[in-house]
Amino acid sequence: MAGYPAGFEGVYRKGILALQASRNRRVNDIGQPFSGTLRPTRVFRGIPLFQGCLDDAAQAELMGDVQAIWDAAPPVRPVTRWGKPMSVAMTSAGALGWTTDRRGYRYEPRQPDGRDWPPIPPRLLALWDSVTGGAGRPDSCLVNLYRGSARMGLHQDKDEADLSCPVVSVSLGDRALFRAGGTERGGRTDSVWLDSGDVMVLRGESRLIFHGIDRIEPGSSALVPGGGRVNLTLRVAG
Repeated sequence: MAGYPAGFEGVYRKGILALQASRNRRVNDIGQPFSGTLRPTRVFRGIPLFQGCLDDAAQAELMGDVQAIWDAAPPVRPVTRWGKPMSVAMTSAGALGWTTDRRGYRYEPRQPDGRDWPPIPPRLLALWDSVTGGAGRPDSCLVNLYRGSARMGLHQDKDEADLSCPVVSVSLGDRALFRAGGTERGGRTDSVWLDSGDVMVLRGESRLIFHGIDRIEPGSSALVPGGGRVNLTLRVAG
C-alpha cells in the first residue's frame, strides 16, 4: 500500500515498537490472548484498546478517505424507528450500509437514492487485518460524525448476520467519552476517553456489550474539516 510499509507499521506512533514486548506481557497477564499483528495497549471492560494506534500522518490520510466517502455518500441524520432524528450524522461504505427509519434498524445494499455505497478504503481493510488477525472480511463500514452535543446512547451492535465476527472502531478528530457496560441492559458502567487515532475491537465476550458515547470535547482536535469527531466502525454485516 502506497505510503505504508509492509505490516502496516505506518500506524504506529514513533517508538511504539520499543514498547511492544511489555505491552504483550501486559495483555497476557490479564488473560486476553490476541491474534492480530498489533497488540492492544490496554483492555477496557474486555475490549482491546489500541491507544495512539494511528499517528498524525495516518490520521490525515484516513481523513482524506473519509472525505471521499462523504463525497459519494453524504452523511445524514437518520430517524429512529420511533420517528426521532438522531444527533449523529451517518453514512456508510462497503457492500452494505447501516440505516434506520420507522421500519427499524437494518443493513441495505444501496443508498436511499439507489446508488451503491462507496467502497471501504484499502487502508481500513489493512488496519482490520492488523488488529483482528484477519477475522473474516468486513463488508460494511459505518461512518458517524459527532458535532456539538451529539451523542450515542447505550446500545448493542447486533444487526449483523454473524455475531462471532468482531467490530473494529476507529476514532478521528475530537476526543470522546466512551461508556461501556455488560451484555445486559442496566448495571455498572465504566468510561474512558478516546483520542484521535485510537482503535478498539469488540470481540469475544465484549462483542455484545452495551456501549455508547456520552459526549465529545469540541475543539480538542483540528483533524476533521468543520470540527467534530468521526467514528469508523468496520463490521461483517452480511
